[in-house]
This record gives sequence, structure tokens and C-alpha cells, in this order.
Amino acid sequence: MSDVSELLAVSALCARYGKVEALHDLDVSVGRGQIVTVIGANGAGKSTLLNALMGALPPRSSATGTVLLEGVDISRWDVERRVNLGMSLVPETRELFSTMSVLDNLRLGAFRRYRRRERGWDDQLDRVFSLFPRLSERQSQAAGTLSGGERQMLALGRALMAKPRILMLDEPSLGLAPLIVREIFTIIAELKRADVAVLLVEQNARAALQVADFGYVLETGECTLSGAAADLAHNPAVIESYLGLGAGARRDGPDQSQA
Repeated sequence: MSDVSELLAVSALCARYGKVEALHDLDVSVGRGQIVTVIGANGAGKSTLLNALMGALPPRSSATGTVLLEGVDISRWDVERRVNLGMSLVPETRELFSTMSVLDNLRLGAFRRYRRRERGWDDQLDRVFSLFPRLSERQSQAAGTLSGGERQMLALGRALMAKPRILMLDEPSLGLAPLIVREIFTIIAELKRADVAVLLVEQNARAALQVADFGYVLETGECTLSGAAADLAHNPAVIESYLGLGAGARRDGPDQSQA
């Protein structure tokens, strides 16, 4: 049984694609209302970690280890059961329905609540619109016509419609202009005040460590460093590889602008 302050407790997690090991013996913990980030270069295994936690690894892959959510062992559960218990993943690809309206995309995020006949199944709409006023202005607009930043907002809003206990974000800054990146991370920080735990996978280490409480550094499938985010931000190895001018560094956002 995990400590009562822990929402998500992962131990000895390994993941393989056929004979290739992508994750090795990872221990990860996320507390209630906490933002935890996992940083690392491309190919470090960050997205694999989220997919393994979600039970969404592709065919011919496998995961071993223990995943506890609020003390419940969900290691062998399928995706639907994990979602029903309160896990939500916003993938790097966002996976919106481009021909459907913003409002319909949001309501699809609450579909499982609707199917369970929950009273007030779409009661998170006002909250989502308060976080993302632009989505409120574009309720009837097709998702495929939104800008890159607006599509990321819609993906986050749709995930929140499910009232998740833990929200897992895969590279939310990818492909966005620096101004939009800052806006997205400001909203992520607000989720903590709303008592939503966040597991944030991000290559933009500077932005991730600024918003997170705790962090893990992942290299070739293994955790090489962990600690308070503020401490990692001042760690010489992290500065050299991810925050300074090293090969793995990124500044406030990617060079391309897709607001």
C-alpha cells in the first residue's frame, strides 16, 4: 500500500518493444495536487513511460513492474479501467476530431461520465472555458481550423472534462511559439491550485522545471537524476545538458512558430 500522500506510485517499471528495452527499473511518484516532470532528450523513453502508465503500449510491446493509483494496483488493467479510475493522458499528437466543433470535442472528453449516467456529466465546461477563454469564443468552430496553441488548449480542456485525478501530458509545448508555450505552462500551474495532479513529460526542461514541484531526468530508459525541481534547475549536469548550451538544450520554446 502506498503512502496516503501519494496519488501515483510506480516501482520497478520496465518496458520492452520486442527484444529492445525502452525503460529499465523506473520508480516514479506523484503526490496529490503535485506537478512532477520527466525531462530528457528525444528517445529517452519519456513517451513510453506515459503509455506504459496508461496501459496503452502498442502491440508486441510489454511492461512489467507495479503501478498503484491511490493504493490500487492497476498494473494489469486496460486503458478503459484506468481512465475510469481517474487517469487521463494528453498525447503529443493531441488526437482531436478535426471536423467536429470545439464544443463537441470537449463533450467527448466527458463521454465516459455520460455513459455512466453521471448527473452533471458535462459540469466541467465552465471550468474549461474559464481556463481557456478562446475555446469559449470558438465553441462552434471546427477543431481542425484552430491554431496550434488553440488545439493544445482544446486537448487539455477535453482531458479535464473527465475530472481526472491525475493528468499526464506528453510534450505540451511541442510545435508552439514561445508566447503560447508560456501561456500553456501558466495554465498547467493553475491546475495545481485546482488540486489536479500532473505528470508532465517535456523536452523543454527550463519551462518544465519552473512549473514543477519535483523532477526526474530520464536517459536511455533509466532515471539518472531526481529531486526537487528547483534543485534540478541548479544542478550542473542538468544545466549543461538541458538548460545551457549543450546538445540537449532548448530555450524558452522551439524555433518554429505555430501559434
